[in-house]
Amino acid sequence: MNKITIIGGGNLGKSIISGLANSDLFEAKNITVVDKSKYNLKEVEEKLGVSTSKHVISSIKDVKWVILCVQPRQLDTVLLEIKDVLDNDQILISTVTGTSIEEINEVVPNNKVVRVMPNTGASKKLSMTCIAANENVKEELLVVEKMFNTIGETLVIEERLMQAATVLGASGIAFFLRFLRAMIQGGIQMGFHPHEAQIIAVQTAIGAATLVAENGTHPEREIDKVTTPQGCTIEGLNEMEHQGLSSSVIKGVMASYEKINTIK
Repeated sequence: MNKITIIGGGNLGKSIISGLANSDLFEAKNITVVDKSKYNLKEVEEKLGVSTSKHVISSIKDVKWVILCVQPRQLDTVLLEIKDVLDNDQILISTVTGTSIEEINEVVPNNKVVRVMPNTGASKKLSMTCIAANENVKEELLVVEKMFNTIGETLVIEERLMQAATVLGASGIAFFLRFLRAMIQGGIQMGFHPHEAQIIAVQTAIGAATLVAENGTHPEREIDKVTTPQGCTIEGLNEMEHQGLSSSVIKGVMASYEKINTIK
């Protein structure tokens, strides 16, 4: 019950491993990382003190939790490799984009499966992780939430929303960064050196997000605190809206959503 194996020691895998190894959920010695890369295994073993292996089969025996942190193209190969040795009581946790619980159960029919969608903020323990599971995983779901709370925030959602969660939570990192880049470019045009503009824009973005997160307010409430009648802020906001800011963002999000629903 207190043992876990992570298959895949890439960037996401390392973030999850770091969160778990530095929590009180598992002892480092009870965390096993499986990867073909000697470099990845050496790094997590030296930095986090976890167990490592190149052998999948031996690493999932007598283990309650198995996290799949592999690329979508590798998933079928891994599932076919482990399906005959998996115990029905073992919980499979998949981070693989675009693969449903039903599709995983077609290969491993009797196992309890949880889908999770973290984002790259996991490397700084600031991930937004969405979690979905069927009714047969109710009890174990609480533990999965605790696991991914070690790398940020979690939200349990219906599985039908996992594609949307990927766009909003994972692709969303890129969307916000593109806006941040535009702010930095504007700062440079006004006269700041690039590194100065970046410092200002980044800290301002952190402050804006924190205001909404910690105050629990709608973004417009925080916007109202900054805008004054006939001031420069409302002038800038109105010009951005005239140029289609909100519309462009929504259209971009929906274009990404339409695309992800065609990927197989």
